[in-house]
This record gives sequence, structure tokens and C-alpha cells, in this order.
Amino acid sequence: MQIDEETAKVLDALVPNVPFDGWTSRALGMALSALGRDAAEAGLVFAGGAGEMIESYFALADQRMIEFAQNLEGGLTARVRAVVALRLEQTAGDKEAIRRALSCLALPSQAPRMARIVAATADAIWFAAGDKSADFSWYTKRASLGAIYLATLLYWLADTSVDAERTLAFLDRRLAGIGRIAKLRQGFAKRRGILRPGRPAAA
Repeated sequence: MQIDEETAKVLDALVPNVPFDGWTSRALGMALSALGRDAAEAGLVFAGGAGEMIESYFALADQRMIEFAQNLEGGLTARVRAVVALRLEQTAGDKEAIRRALSCLALPSQAPRMARIVAATADAIWFAAGDKSADFSWYTKRASLGAIYLATLLYWLADTSVDAERTLAFLDRRLAGIGRIAKLRQGFAKRRGILRPGRPAAA
């Protein structure tokens, strides 16, 4: 989902209203009025209601994260960590709006949308970090990061530490766990190569 400039303006005006009125047509109408537009357009701007507003918000956050994730240093894991940290910094003022968004997405009817949002953000993080894998690992890495990102986001919502220090420590632990799994997989793949057909193991 690509968010155009006009929709981005509406979302930026909408988010400050969400802590008070939720992801509702009322909050959207107030945002439109603040932009000099007719509040009655609310049903036309986001015809899909709260779900569409929320998905558009996260899509815009993905775009901005990619835009500002420049000149990253270190290995891939370090770059992923830097991108996630950037995302948290960029949305630090939106905590209550994000909390309300996740509450909406927790409804059974919103499960497909929730999965789509998390997958899109995981893909955006890998892209911003410079991952260029095109094999089967493309899927496994994004699924793993999606789970880490969502867990980190939930931890961050309750974190009151300065500059989200505890959240970043939590993220580091999760990423380290993924790194250990990757090394185990590499070791297993090497062993399979040694024992591949045509080269039977010694008796």
C-alpha cells in the first residue's frame, strides 16, 4: 500500500485525535476540518472505516521509515536493529494511537489485516536494512522478524524507560536468538552437504 501526499496529511491530522476519540469517523472528521475540508467527507476518504485508517497509518510509517533509514552501518542484524529503533523513535508520539490500533486489530475479524500489516512492516524493515535475499529465506526471515517486531512493539507500549532503553535491550535479546537459530541452520546445512547422496557417511 502506497500512501500519497494528501492522504498522509489527513493521517497526520488524524493521529492526534485518536487518543481521545479512537480510530473513528468523528476523529477523522475533526482532522478533515482542521485541514479546511468538509468533515462529511470522512466516509469517502477511508471508506473501509477504522481498519483502513489503521492500515494506512502503518503503511505511511513504513514509507517514512524506509525514507529516513540511510547510511546504516554494521552487519545485517545491526542494520535491522537500527531500522527498528528508528521506527520506534519516529512513532514515539503516537503510542496511544498505536495502542488503540492494536486493540482494534486484535478482533477476530481483523486477523487478516493484522497479519498483512505485520508482514508489510517486516518486509519494509528488511528492505531498509539492505537485505537482498531472493530464495526461500526471504519468507522465513520475514516471518521471524514479523514476530520479533510485534513482540517489541507490545513491549514498547508499556516501556517508560528513557529513550526506550528497555525496549531496545528486549529487541537485542530477540535478534540474538534469531542469530543463534541461523547459525544452527547453517551448521545443519553444512552437515547435510557432507552427507549428501553419493558421499555416504563412514560406517
